[in-house]
Amino acid sequence: MSELTQTKSPSMLDASIPVICLVGLLALAVTFFADNSSYGPNQIALLISMGIAIIIGLKNGHKWSDMEKAIVNGISLSLGAVLILFAVGSLIGTWLLSGTVPTMIYYGLKILNPSWFYAAACIMCGVVSMSIGSSWTTAATIGVALIGIAQGLGLEPEITAGAVISGAYFGDKISPLSETTNLAPAIAGSELFAHIKYMLWTTAPSIITALVLFIFLGFNGTSEVNTLAIDQLSQQLAEQFDISILNLTPLVILLALAIKKVPAFPAVAIGALVGALWAVLFQQDLILRLAEAGSDNLTANILVIWTAFFDGVVIETGNAELNDLLSGGGMSGMLNTVWLIMCALSFGAVLEYLGMLKKFVDAILSAAKSTGSLIASTVATCIGTNVITADQYISIVMPGRMYKEEYKARGLDPLVLSRTLEDAGTITSPLVPWNTCAVYMSGVLLVNPLDYIFYCFFNWINPILAVIYGFIGFNIKTLAKKATA
Repeated sequence: MSELTQTKSPSMLDASIPVICLVGLLALAVTFFADNSSYGPNQIALLISMGIAIIIGLKNGHKWSDMEKAIVNGISLSLGAVLILFAVGSLIGTWLLSGTVPTMIYYGLKILNPSWFYAAACIMCGVVSMSIGSSWTTAATIGVALIGIAQGLGLEPEITAGAVISGAYFGDKISPLSETTNLAPAIAGSELFAHIKYMLWTTAPSIITALVLFIFLGFNGTSEVNTLAIDQLSQQLAEQFDISILNLTPLVILLALAIKKVPAFPAVAIGALVGALWAVLFQQDLILRLAEAGSDNLTANILVIWTAFFDGVVIETGNAELNDLLSGGGMSGMLNTVWLIMCALSFGAVLEYLGMLKKFVDAILSAAKSTGSLIASTVATCIGTNVITADQYISIVMPGRMYKEEYKARGLDPLVLSRTLEDAGTITSPLVPWNTCAVYMSGVLLVNPLDYIFYCFFNWINPILAVIYGFIGFNIKTLAKKATA
């Protein structure tokens, strides 16, 4: 007898139990561990919930060996991201050591005004992300510096992180260089540049609204900028590092590589190596201070730079706030993020293999009668997939496959589906604390997702606007209209 006849599809109760358990355990994790919930408690919640799903799978006739293969395949989806994460850890370490990040903070303190800082941060990240097609690279470079500038100006790092993520995902979403921007039309069957143009109807109003909110927060902030403190911080930066516009060369090289469409991992790795070279060339005094007493110049350079790659840098200035700004990075700093990603993808892989995710989608489709409800269902499925599988690529691919024929049957242009997939799948990924994108953003920006998600205005507004357009019938392209155009 074949395995197909030995196994049975999960019931709605079967599919619901692991998800309900996960939500409950994650709520308990936040209750008991607060900001530390992502440093182990969430991982345990995911693994326990996965174990419950496996037990249900065994009950339904599935073999452990097959579920194990699904888990391995699920984890394999993250390996490219893991390589990028480790490279980013090294990049942050060498860019702190080389003075690249401190130089960005130094000039940012001189240029950026607190009243419009949040909006400016959003715009800067949007421009960079649109140019290179990567929200992750933008957050790890410009974003890290902006967090430092915000702390120096006495502004809220949570709001700054929201502005960085809003801008980074706006630019990523409309960039033809972005992987997700290419993936969505490929899945839906639309054309890339038509897809980007069509997305502007939801994307442009969303980012404009977000900028207005960031301007409002900037001008109505309660903190008063202490110019003396800023001057002291700038002076301390100059005392620790050789501040020069040349220190921004690693950033320029990385952006150039990204614009040239060099894949993310080698581009970031090259950026880290250039940062190490720049540290040797321009920060010898700092390297000698960080080295063990009695080390000769060659030994000091080897040990300090090598350590920056795998364990980052720790700089003691006598100022605790400045120490936090200038210390960090290294591959080791990304290990917890990798742990969370692997646990989340393992849980999602089991649910997908056992047919539990499809069970939810089939139930949703049966209730989606109008165009508005179909788009709302697609948005809900993308968000739900981000929650359950913890991966933005799956949240585009899986709903795209499941809804493609339904959109066609209802006479809707593939552009409607591809736009909706990006409006919900790509955009909401950093809002789910255990999603790969959220743990990455938290890892590089050092702000808990539970703190920054309330300020990711663009990421909230865009999917809501997509649903509103669906129900009022605004800018919903049909196949009939396309044929007569």
